[in-house]
Amino acid sequence: MDQLKKQISALQKDIADALERIGLKSIEADLEKLHTQVNNPDFWQDPKRAAKVSKAQAELEQRILPWVSIRDETTEVAEMAILDDESLKADLDAQLQKLLSRFEKQKKELRYSGPYDHSNVILSIYAGAGGTDAQDWAGMLQRMYVRWAERHRYSVVTITESLGEEAGLKTVTIAINGNMAYGKLKGEHGVHRLVRLSPYNADSLRQTSFAKVDVLPKIDQPEEAEIDEKDLKIDVYRSGGHGGQSVNTTDSAVRITHLPTGITVAIQNERSQLQNRETAMTIIRSKLVQQQLEQHLEKIADLKGPNEQAAWGNQIRNYVLHPYQMVKDLRSSVETSDTDSVLDGEIDKFIEAYEG
Repeated sequence: MDQLKKQISALQKDIADALERIGLKSIEADLEKLHTQVNNPDFWQDPKRAAKVSKAQAELEQRILPWVSIRDETTEVAEMAILDDESLKADLDAQLQKLLSRFEKQKKELRYSGPYDHSNVILSIYAGAGGTDAQDWAGMLQRMYVRWAERHRYSVVTITESLGEEAGLKTVTIAINGNMAYGKLKGEHGVHRLVRLSPYNADSLRQTSFAKVDVLPKIDQPEEAEIDEKDLKIDVYRSGGHGGQSVNTTDSAVRITHLPTGITVAIQNERSQLQNRETAMTIIRSKLVQQQLEQHLEKIADLKGPNEQAAWGNQIRNYVLHPYQMVKDLRSSVETSDTDSVLDGEIDKFIEAYEG
Protein backbone atom coordinates (compact mmCIF):
# COMPACT_ATOMS: atom_id res chain seq x y z
CA MET A 1 0.00 0.00 0.00
CA ASP A 2 2.91 2.35 0.71
CA GLN A 3 4.15 2.08 -2.89
CA LEU A 4 0.63 2.85 -4.14
CA LYS A 5 0.44 5.92 -1.90
CA LYS A 6 3.78 7.16 -3.27
CA GLN A 7 2.53 6.79 -6.86
CA ILE A 8 -0.68 8.67 -6.01
CA SER A 9 1.29 11.42 -4.29
CA ALA A 10 3.62 11.76 -7.30
CA LEU A 11 0.64 12.03 -9.64
CA GLN A 12 -0.97 14.69 -7.44
CA LYS A 13 2.24 16.73 -7.60
CA ASP A 14 2.41 16.42 -11.40
CA ILE A 15 -1.25 17.47 -11.67
CA ALA A 16 -0.65 20.50 -9.41
CA ASP A 17 2.33 21.54 -11.56
CA ALA A 18 0.24 21.18 -14.73
CA LEU A 19 -2.64 23.21 -13.26
CA GLU A 20 -0.19 25.97 -12.40
CA ARG A 21 1.17 25.96 -15.95
CA ILE A 22 -2.28 26.33 -17.53
CA GLY A 23 -3.09 29.16 -15.11
CA LEU A 24 -6.03 27.44 -13.40
CA LYS A 25 -6.44 30.11 -10.72
CA SER A 26 -6.59 32.88 -13.30
CA ILE A 27 -9.07 30.95 -15.46
CA GLU A 28 -11.26 30.20 -12.43
CA ALA A 29 -11.22 33.92 -11.51
CA ASP A 30 -12.31 34.80 -15.06
CA LEU A 31 -15.04 32.17 -14.89
CA GLU A 32 -16.30 33.59 -11.61
CA LYS A 33 -16.68 37.01 -13.25
CA LEU A 34 -18.54 35.46 -16.19
CA HIS A 35 -20.81 33.47 -13.83
CA THR A 36 -21.67 36.73 -12.06
CA GLN A 37 -22.66 38.32 -15.38
CA VAL A 38 -24.72 35.29 -16.45
CA ASN A 39 -26.62 35.28 -13.14
CA ASN A 40 -27.52 38.95 -13.49
CA PRO A 41 -31.33 39.26 -14.01
CA ASP A 42 -30.73 41.68 -16.93
CA PHE A 43 -28.24 39.38 -18.64
CA TRP A 44 -30.43 38.40 -21.62
CA GLN A 45 -31.66 41.92 -22.35
CA ASP A 46 -28.70 42.27 -24.73
CA PRO A 47 -28.82 38.91 -26.60
CA LYS A 48 -25.70 39.57 -28.68
CA ARG A 49 -23.54 40.38 -25.67
CA ALA A 50 -25.10 37.50 -23.71
CA ALA A 51 -24.19 35.07 -26.49
CA LYS A 52 -20.56 36.25 -26.43
CA VAL A 53 -20.34 35.92 -22.64
CA SER A 54 -21.92 32.45 -22.72
CA LYS A 55 -19.52 31.37 -25.46
CA ALA A 56 -16.50 32.65 -23.49
CA GLN A 57 -17.75 30.84 -20.39
CA ALA A 58 -18.19 27.54 -22.27
CA GLU A 59 -14.72 27.79 -23.83
CA LEU A 60 -13.02 28.41 -20.48
CA GLU A 61 -14.94 25.55 -18.85
CA GLN A 62 -13.92 23.27 -21.70
CA ARG A 63 -10.25 24.18 -21.19
CA ILE A 64 -10.14 23.28 -17.50
CA LEU A 65 -12.78 20.54 -17.13
CA PRO A 66 -10.50 17.60 -18.11
CA TRP A 67 -7.78 18.82 -15.71
CA VAL A 68 -10.17 19.42 -12.79
CA SER A 69 -11.77 16.01 -13.37
CA ILE A 70 -8.38 14.23 -13.18
CA ARG A 71 -7.42 16.24 -10.07
CA ASP A 72 -10.66 15.51 -8.22
CA GLU A 73 -10.70 11.81 -9.07
CA THR A 74 -7.05 11.46 -7.97
CA THR A 75 -7.95 13.14 -4.68
CA GLU A 76 -10.72 10.58 -4.15
CA VAL A 77 -8.28 7.70 -4.80
CA ALA A 78 -5.77 9.27 -2.37
CA GLU A 79 -8.44 9.54 0.34
CA MET A 80 -9.38 5.86 -0.12
CA ALA A 81 -5.70 4.82 0.03
CA ILE A 82 -5.30 6.51 3.42
CA LEU A 83 -7.71 3.89 4.87
CA ASP A 84 -4.97 1.23 4.40
CA ASP A 85 -7.60 -1.33 3.46
CA GLU A 86 -5.76 -4.12 1.61
CA SER A 87 -9.05 -5.33 0.12
CA LEU A 88 -9.25 -2.06 -1.84
CA LYS A 89 -5.68 -2.18 -3.15
CA ALA A 90 -6.36 -3.91 -6.50
CA ASP A 91 -9.27 -1.59 -7.28
CA LEU A 92 -7.33 1.53 -6.29
CA ASP A 93 -4.34 0.45 -8.38
CA ALA A 94 -6.60 -0.05 -11.41
CA GLN A 95 -8.12 3.40 -10.91
CA LEU A 96 -4.65 4.93 -10.55
CA GLN A 97 -3.44 3.35 -13.82
CA LYS A 98 -6.46 4.82 -15.65
CA LEU A 99 -5.76 8.25 -14.12
CA LEU A 100 -2.08 8.05 -15.10
CA SER A 101 -3.08 7.21 -18.68
CA ARG A 102 -5.56 10.12 -18.82
CA PHE A 103 -2.96 12.46 -17.35
CA GLU A 104 -0.31 11.46 -19.91
CA LYS A 105 -2.80 12.07 -22.72
CA GLN A 106 -3.97 15.39 -21.25
CA LYS A 107 -0.37 16.48 -20.59
CA LYS A 108 0.20 16.78 -24.34
CA GLU A 109 -1.90 19.95 -24.25
CA LEU A 110 0.75 21.64 -22.10
CA ARG A 111 2.85 22.05 -25.25
CA TYR A 112 0.21 24.47 -26.54
CA SER A 113 1.32 27.45 -24.49
CA GLY A 114 1.33 30.16 -27.17
CA PRO A 115 -0.77 33.29 -26.65
CA TYR A 116 -3.48 32.11 -29.07
CA ASP A 117 -3.04 28.32 -28.94
CA HIS A 118 -6.37 27.88 -27.13
CA SER A 119 -8.20 29.77 -29.91
CA ASN A 120 -10.49 28.46 -32.61
CA VAL A 121 -9.12 28.41 -36.16
CA ILE A 122 -9.78 30.05 -39.50
CA LEU A 123 -8.30 27.70 -42.10
CA SER A 124 -8.06 28.63 -45.78
CA ILE A 125 -6.99 26.41 -48.67
CA TYR A 126 -5.86 27.84 -52.03
CA ALA A 127 -5.41 25.67 -55.12
CA GLY A 128 -2.02 26.34 -56.70
CA ALA A 129 -0.22 25.18 -59.82
CA GLY A 130 -1.80 22.16 -61.48
CA GLY A 131 -5.15 23.28 -62.92
CA THR A 132 -8.10 20.95 -62.28
CA ASP A 133 -5.85 18.52 -60.40
CA ALA A 134 -4.79 21.28 -58.00
CA GLN A 135 -8.42 22.28 -57.43
CA ASP A 136 -9.31 18.65 -56.74
CA TRP A 137 -6.33 18.51 -54.35
CA ALA A 138 -7.67 21.58 -52.49
CA GLY A 139 -10.99 19.73 -52.09
CA MET A 140 -9.19 16.62 -50.80
CA LEU A 141 -7.34 18.72 -48.22
CA GLN A 142 -10.58 20.33 -47.07
CA ARG A 143 -12.08 16.86 -46.51
CA MET A 144 -8.93 15.79 -44.61
CA TYR A 145 -9.19 18.71 -42.17
CA VAL A 146 -12.96 18.32 -41.75
CA ARG A 147 -12.51 14.61 -40.97
CA TRP A 148 -9.71 15.46 -38.50
CA ALA A 149 -12.00 17.99 -36.79
CA GLU A 150 -14.82 15.43 -36.60
CA ARG A 151 -12.48 12.90 -34.97
CA HIS A 152 -11.71 15.49 -32.29
CA ARG A 153 -15.38 16.45 -31.93
CA TYR A 154 -14.70 19.97 -33.16
CA SER A 155 -17.34 21.89 -35.10
CA VAL A 156 -16.69 23.08 -38.67
CA VAL A 157 -18.39 25.99 -40.43
CA THR A 158 -17.77 26.97 -44.06
CA ILE A 159 -17.16 30.71 -44.32
CA THR A 160 -16.50 31.09 -48.06
CA GLU A 161 -15.77 28.78 -50.97
CA SER A 162 -15.11 29.11 -54.69
CA LEU A 163 -15.81 25.90 -56.60
CA GLY A 164 -13.46 24.61 -59.29
CA GLU A 165 -14.67 24.61 -62.89
CA GLU A 166 -14.53 20.80 -63.27
CA ALA A 167 -13.88 19.53 -59.75
CA GLY A 168 -12.70 20.51 -56.33
CA LEU A 169 -12.17 24.03 -55.06
CA LYS A 170 -10.27 27.12 -56.13
CA THR A 171 -10.36 28.44 -52.57
CA VAL A 172 -12.21 27.63 -49.36
CA THR A 173 -12.20 29.13 -45.88
CA ILE A 174 -13.58 27.22 -42.90
CA ALA A 175 -13.79 27.88 -39.16
CA ILE A 176 -12.77 24.97 -36.91
CA ASN A 177 -14.02 25.49 -33.37
CA GLY A 178 -12.66 23.50 -30.44
CA ASN A 179 -10.29 23.56 -27.48
CA MET A 180 -6.65 24.19 -28.56
CA ALA A 181 -7.65 24.07 -32.24
CA TYR A 182 -5.09 26.71 -33.26
CA GLY A 183 -2.36 25.19 -31.11
CA LYS A 184 -2.84 21.86 -32.84
CA LEU A 185 -3.34 23.09 -36.40
CA LYS A 186 -0.88 26.00 -36.65
CA GLY A 187 1.81 23.63 -37.95
CA GLU A 188 -0.37 22.83 -41.00
CA HIS A 189 0.34 26.36 -42.32
CA GLY A 190 2.25 26.05 -45.59
CA VAL A 191 2.30 24.39 -49.01
CA HIS A 192 1.13 20.79 -49.44
CA ARG A 193 2.31 18.85 -52.56
CA LEU A 194 0.46 15.94 -54.17
CA VAL A 195 1.94 13.47 -56.69
CA ARG A 196 -0.45 11.01 -58.36
CA LEU A 197 -1.78 9.67 -61.65
CA SER A 198 -4.17 12.34 -62.84
CA PRO A 199 -7.83 11.27 -63.07
CA TYR A 200 -8.39 14.36 -65.25
CA ASN A 201 -5.78 13.48 -67.88
CA ALA A 202 -6.78 11.18 -70.74
CA ASP A 203 -3.28 9.66 -70.78
CA SER A 204 -3.29 9.13 -66.98
CA LEU A 205 0.04 10.88 -66.67
CA ARG A 206 1.70 11.49 -63.34
CA GLN A 207 0.71 14.95 -62.10
CA THR A 208 2.17 17.16 -59.37
CA SER A 209 -0.27 19.56 -57.72
CA PHE A 210 0.12 22.17 -55.00
CA ALA A 211 -2.23 23.79 -52.50
CA LYS A 212 -1.48 26.39 -49.86
CA VAL A 213 -3.00 26.14 -46.38
CA ASP A 214 -3.28 29.24 -44.19
CA VAL A 215 -4.04 28.68 -40.50
CA LEU A 216 -5.08 31.68 -38.39
CA PRO A 217 -6.17 32.03 -34.76
CA LYS A 218 -9.81 33.10 -34.87
CA ILE A 219 -10.03 36.53 -33.23
CA ASP A 220 -13.71 37.26 -32.57
CA GLN A 221 -13.36 40.05 -30.04
CA PRO A 222 -12.23 43.51 -31.24
CA GLU A 223 -10.35 44.11 -27.98
CA GLU A 224 -8.05 41.16 -28.79
CA ALA A 225 -6.70 42.97 -31.85
CA GLU A 226 -6.99 46.74 -31.78
CA ILE A 227 -7.22 48.20 -35.28
CA ASP A 228 -7.34 51.91 -36.05
CA GLU A 229 -10.48 52.65 -38.08
CA LYS A 230 -8.55 55.04 -40.34
CA ASP A 231 -6.40 52.08 -41.44
CA LEU A 232 -9.46 50.36 -42.97
CA LYS A 233 -11.08 50.86 -46.37
CA ILE A 234 -14.57 49.35 -46.50
CA ASP A 235 -16.42 48.78 -49.79
CA VAL A 236 -19.94 47.38 -50.18
CA TYR A 237 -21.28 45.88 -53.38
CA ARG A 238 -23.95 43.53 -54.68
CA SER A 239 -23.40 39.81 -54.12
CA GLY A 240 -23.08 37.70 -57.25
CA GLY A 241 -23.77 33.98 -57.61
CA HIS A 242 -22.60 31.38 -60.12
CA GLY A 243 -23.35 32.19 -63.75
CA GLY A 244 -24.28 35.77 -62.98
CA GLN A 245 -27.10 34.79 -60.65
CA SER A 246 -27.82 37.24 -57.86
CA VAL A 247 -27.30 35.96 -54.34
CA ASN A 248 -28.91 39.10 -53.02
CA THR A 249 -30.51 42.15 -54.60
CA THR A 250 -29.08 44.54 -52.00
CA ASP A 251 -25.53 45.77 -51.53
CA SER A 252 -24.76 43.22 -48.81
CA ALA A 253 -21.30 42.01 -49.91
CA VAL A 254 -18.41 43.61 -48.05
CA ARG A 255 -14.75 44.08 -48.95
CA ILE A 256 -12.40 45.35 -46.23
CA THR A 257 -8.81 46.38 -46.89
CA HIS A 258 -6.24 47.00 -44.16
CA LEU A 259 -4.30 49.81 -45.82
CA PRO A 260 -0.91 49.50 -44.02
CA THR A 261 -0.50 45.81 -44.95
CA GLY A 262 -2.68 45.55 -48.05
CA ILE A 263 -4.63 42.62 -46.56
CA THR A 264 -8.05 42.37 -48.23
CA VAL A 265 -11.01 40.21 -47.24
CA ALA A 266 -14.27 39.99 -49.21
CA ILE A 267 -17.37 38.25 -47.81
CA GLN A 268 -20.75 37.82 -49.51
CA ASN A 269 -22.16 34.73 -47.80
CA GLU A 270 -24.82 36.29 -45.61
CA ARG A 271 -27.83 38.33 -46.68
CA SER A 272 -27.02 40.94 -44.08
CA GLN A 273 -24.31 43.50 -44.78
CA LEU A 274 -23.68 43.71 -41.01
CA GLN A 275 -23.08 39.94 -40.74
CA ASN A 276 -20.73 39.99 -43.72
CA ARG A 277 -18.85 42.93 -42.23
CA GLU A 278 -18.47 41.14 -38.87
CA THR A 279 -17.17 38.00 -40.59
CA ALA A 280 -14.73 40.03 -42.71
CA MET A 281 -13.48 41.91 -39.64
CA THR A 282 -12.94 38.62 -37.76
CA ILE A 283 -10.76 37.36 -40.63
CA ILE A 284 -8.90 40.70 -40.91
CA ARG A 285 -8.15 40.62 -37.16
CA SER A 286 -7.05 36.99 -37.41
CA LYS A 287 -4.71 37.68 -40.35
CA LEU A 288 -3.16 40.68 -38.57
CA VAL A 289 -2.59 38.72 -35.36
CA GLN A 290 -0.94 35.92 -37.39
CA GLN A 291 1.40 38.43 -39.03
CA GLN A 292 2.11 40.02 -35.66
CA LEU A 293 3.15 36.60 -34.30
CA GLU A 294 5.31 35.83 -37.35
CA GLN A 295 7.06 39.20 -37.29
CA HIS A 296 7.49 39.21 -33.48
CA LEU A 297 5.91 42.65 -33.12
CA GLU A 298 4.36 44.07 -29.96
CA LYS A 299 1.48 45.90 -31.64
CA ILE A 300 -0.61 45.45 -34.79
CA ALA A 301 0.02 49.13 -35.50
CA ASP A 302 3.69 48.21 -36.14
CA LEU A 303 2.76 46.01 -39.12
CA LYS A 304 3.81 47.45 -42.47
CA GLY A 305 3.65 45.94 -45.94
CA PRO A 306 2.72 42.43 -47.13
CA ASN A 307 3.74 39.28 -45.32
CA GLU A 308 6.59 37.73 -47.31
CA GLN A 309 6.39 34.47 -45.32
CA ALA A 310 3.03 33.72 -46.90
CA ALA A 311 4.76 32.98 -50.24
CA TRP A 312 4.41 29.65 -52.04
CA GLY A 313 7.96 28.56 -51.26
CA ASN A 314 7.19 27.21 -47.79
CA GLN A 315 6.52 23.56 -48.73
CA ILE A 316 5.86 21.46 -45.61
CA ARG A 317 4.56 18.04 -46.68
CA ASN A 318 4.55 15.67 -49.64
CA TYR A 319 1.67 13.28 -50.41
CA VAL A 320 2.79 10.69 -52.99
CA LEU A 321 0.12 8.32 -54.34
CA HIS A 322 2.14 7.10 -57.37
CA PRO A 323 4.48 5.33 -58.17
CA TYR A 324 4.49 4.40 -54.45
CA GLN A 325 2.39 5.56 -51.48
CA MET A 326 3.97 7.84 -48.90
CA VAL A 327 3.12 10.97 -46.90
CA LYS A 328 6.23 12.68 -45.54
CA ASP A 329 6.56 15.85 -43.49
CA LEU A 330 9.60 17.79 -44.67
CA ARG A 331 10.22 19.42 -41.26
CA SER A 332 9.98 16.50 -38.83
CA SER A 333 10.72 13.72 -41.40
CA VAL A 334 7.74 11.79 -40.00
CA GLU A 335 6.31 9.59 -42.74
CA THR A 336 3.71 6.91 -43.32
CA SER A 337 2.69 4.69 -46.24
CA ASP A 338 -0.95 4.66 -45.06
CA THR A 339 -2.00 7.51 -47.34
CA ASP A 340 -5.70 6.62 -47.19
CA SER A 341 -5.83 7.13 -43.41
CA VAL A 342 -3.99 10.45 -43.65
CA LEU A 343 -6.37 11.76 -46.30
CA ASP A 344 -9.23 10.57 -44.07
CA GLY A 345 -8.04 12.90 -41.31
CA GLU A 346 -5.52 10.84 -39.33
CA ILE A 347 -2.83 13.56 -39.15
CA ASP A 348 -2.17 13.63 -35.39
CA LYS A 349 1.27 12.01 -35.78
CA PHE A 350 2.34 14.95 -37.97
CA ILE A 351 0.80 17.51 -35.62
CA GLU A 352 2.51 16.02 -32.55
CA ALA A 353 5.88 15.71 -34.32
CA TYR A 354 5.74 19.38 -35.36
CA GLU A 355 5.12 20.40 -31.76
CA GLY A 356 8.05 18.22 -30.70
